[in-house]
Amino acid sequence: MPLIECVPNYSEGRDKEVIEKIVANFKDKDGVKLLDTSPDEDHNRTVVTVVGEPEPLVEAVLGSVKTASEEIDMTQHEGEHPRMGATDVIPLTPVKDITMEECVDLSEKLADVIGSEFNIPVFMYEESANRKDRKNLAKVRKGEYEGVKKRINEDGEQPDYGPKKMNESAGATAIGARKPLVAYNVNLSTSDVDIAKKIAKNIRQRSGGLKNVKALGIYLDDRDVAQVTMNLVDVNQTPLYRIQELIKIEAARYGVHITDCEIVGLTPVEALIDVARYYLQLDSFDSEQVLENRLLE
Repeated sequence: MPLIECVPNYSEGRDKEVIEKIVANFKDKDGVKLLDTSPDEDHNRTVVTVVGEPEPLVEAVLGSVKTASEEIDMTQHEGEHPRMGATDVIPLTPVKDITMEECVDLSEKLADVIGSEFNIPVFMYEESANRKDRKNLAKVRKGEYEGVKKRINEDGEQPDYGPKKMNESAGATAIGARKPLVAYNVNLSTSDVDIAKKIAKNIRQRSGGLKNVKALGIYLDDRDVAQVTMNLVDVNQTPLYRIQELIKIEAARYGVHITDCEIVGLTPVEALIDVARYYLQLDSFDSEQVLENRLLE
């Protein structure tokens, strides 16, 4: 049975009633399993993790996009996380008995329906990108809702599917097949967001930092702290512990330290095993020694 993981991000992290309406599209559906819902008030964003068979999963995702377009008004949206649409991004990751190419086909099917039936412009990214400059989501979403709205009808800036203008309330959506991603946030012992921005610049790939790391510095109003928020696009090549240690070094330059960290949504167990190997110096430890893994065999 082919299985796909989908981690759609919605631009609502504060209104529990709206979040519940969106998430309801994934509940009690044959062929679809809701694994996690992670709302964040400061980011004003909710990350949902689901797995499912291709056709039921597509139907559930389309239902959620429709609900989000009806419930979220991007002209009124504010939040720390970059965003351009009510349903901001829909990544698809092959899990079992399905190829990346088949996930690309599925992403195109989703984009066609969202563009033609919901009147929402869609940009394809990562493995689904039709152009090299659109593989990186950060470039696709540059300028966020307001910036994309200004340039969307210019030559070379038009979406891959849907109308050649912004949907005023629903914004635009990015869809792409990709490898598993880990959303990892590090909070600092300061409220100075400029320090978080400097650290983010020094560790992210596009500024010459670590490969496979995308990072921003933001301020969390509810906790009065600065945060380095990251998307780690390949933790096999750039493990969590290496990122953590570099942030410690960079933070020390500015006289601050890490207070706590969080993983948003789910993470592959291998990423945490790498962390255990490093900090516990377990040279020969592997996933076969994890009790739960053996019980699932």
